[in-house]
Order: sequence, then C-alpha cells, then structure tokens
Amino acid sequence: MKKKTVTISIIQLLDKFSNEDIAVKWLEKMRWGDKPVCPHCGGTEHITRSKTQKYQYWHKDCRKRFTAKTNTIMHASPIEVRKWLVAMYYVMTDRKGISSLELSKQLGITQKSSWYMLQRIREACGGNGFQLSNIVEVDETYLGGKEQNKHKSKQLKVGGGTTGKQPVIGMRERGGKVKAMSIKDAKGNTLREVVRENVEKGSTVYTDDFRGYRGLVGSGRWPYDYNHKAVNHSAKEYVNGMIHTNGIESVWALLKRGYTGTFHHFSMKHLQRYLDEFTFRLNEGNVDVDTIDRIAAICKRVHGKRISYQDLIA
Repeated sequence: MKKKTVTISIIQLLDKFSNEDIAVKWLEKMRWGDKPVCPHCGGTEHITRSKTQKYQYWHKDCRKRFTAKTNTIMHASPIEVRKWLVAMYYVMTDRKGISSLELSKQLGITQKSSWYMLQRIREACGGNGFQLSNIVEVDETYLGGKEQNKHKSKQLKVGGGTTGKQPVIGMRERGGKVKAMSIKDAKGNTLREVVRENVEKGSTVYTDDFRGYRGLVGSGRWPYDYNHKAVNHSAKEYVNGMIHTNGIESVWALLKRGYTGTFHHFSMKHLQRYLDEFTFRLNEGNVDVDTIDRIAAICKRVHGKRISYQDLIA
C-alpha cells in the first residue's frame, strides 16, 4: 500500500529553498526543463547567461533579455522568487485561503504587495478549459452580505432573499474535478447553457429540484442531452439512492467559510479569481500529492498570465 504523503511544514519548505539561487534554479527547471527557452520568440539556441545581471539570460537571435519571471505572473516583480514560492505554498495548503494581510506578515512585505501577489497567483489558477463527465453534481449559490446588514446608502431596497447577492454555479464530477463560475443570473437559460459548455453530452447530471435545471434531458424546447435526476429539497429530500448534491454543497461550505472567516468580503469584480483559487486547490491540492508538486502545479501555469496592477484596480 502506498504511504500517504504528509503536507510538509513551512520550515521544511524553507529548508528546501534555503536561498534565492536554489529557488530560481527550481523555477527555471519547472518552466523550461534542462534548457532555457526565450519567452519572446520561443528560441532555444544562442542563449547565454548574463555576466552582469544575476538570473538574467541574453538571446542573441532576437536580441532580448529575459529571466524565468518574464511573461509570467511574476513579470518584473522585485519580490524574490523564494517568497513567491512561499505564497504559493500557503495558497495550496490553507484550505480556506490566506488573506493578503496575513500573507504580508508572513513574507515581510506590504499588504498592497501581498494582495497583488495573491491576485496574480489566482490568475494562474484560472483558465480551466476541461469538461466534466460521468456523474456530475450541479448546484447554484449566492455570495454577498444581507441587505439588512448593509449601510443604508448601499441597500437596494428592492425585494429580499438573494437581492444584492452574486449568483455562482458549481459543478463537481463524482471522484473527479470541480468547476465554479460567477454568472449574470440564475435563470434557466443561463444555468442550462453553463452546464452545456462544461459537462460532456450523455453525462448523468444530479441537481436539486430548482426549475432552472428542467429540460436537461433533451426533450421539449431545450436541445440538451443529459441523464438528469433531481432530489426534492422542497420536500426535505436530500438523498435518493445515488442521487444527491452533497459533493458540490461541500464545496460551497468551504467557500463560504473562507468568505466569512478569512476574506470577509469578495469584490464582485475579482470574484472569479477567488472561485478559481478554491477550485484549483480542490483539484490540485490533494493531501495525497506531495506539497512541492502542488506548488509546481501553479508554476506550470504562470506563463502568459501576466497581469498589471492597473488592470486589477481599474
């Protein structure tokens, strides 16, 4: 029987990356393998290491300089690679996430810098183009504070319940991966279209009895082809044999604990990045996987995800 891998401690992580030279060499290997590749033109020949600038390379063919950070989420960042790896460690091991204030204390940087780091790491966690299949649980939820608890100037004063909250849809494959995304509304057309784009045809889809999921079986006016089964939450039915949505609801439980206990607020502008962080951690952060491999899973996705501070605050 394979021995279960235990998540390494922060002390063990710092022992492994004991200085910046080791951290940069590890990042280079994760990004390029054994031979540096120019991020500007993709060339691998006539590349030499700079004699004056540490960790910098010079590509003779396109006459440009680059480092392992170039054209990644770490592009032009003055923060050490070692600190970036520690930030990725916390993102992948803290089940409910880590706040920018807490991370700033751990890394010895400003809260503004740690917030920027976390948003760029979340950017690398996004872009999940895969589809789910077999048995997929689907459910929607809402994020945001209660209207009655908001300042009077921010209350919408229309309706109740979900008023002022942001709808989110989530899908979890039994024994597989998770996807979640912010949606404009929770109307039937929106929900069915999201399922169509993210779940393979012919899959079995389990939902609750919300009427927005009706029509997934392909009959009637909606051209969808799924084996759709639902549990009747309205009648307090939560499990009917294999039919239930407990898996995706456990994702919402974790997300909302992070919302309430760690972040206290998700900006709706950046909500998708937070969702990407939580789902990526669930998909790649399995405790059976070595911690360094979990960090590597982010490092392998940093290329082409460059994002500026102005883009985040605009």
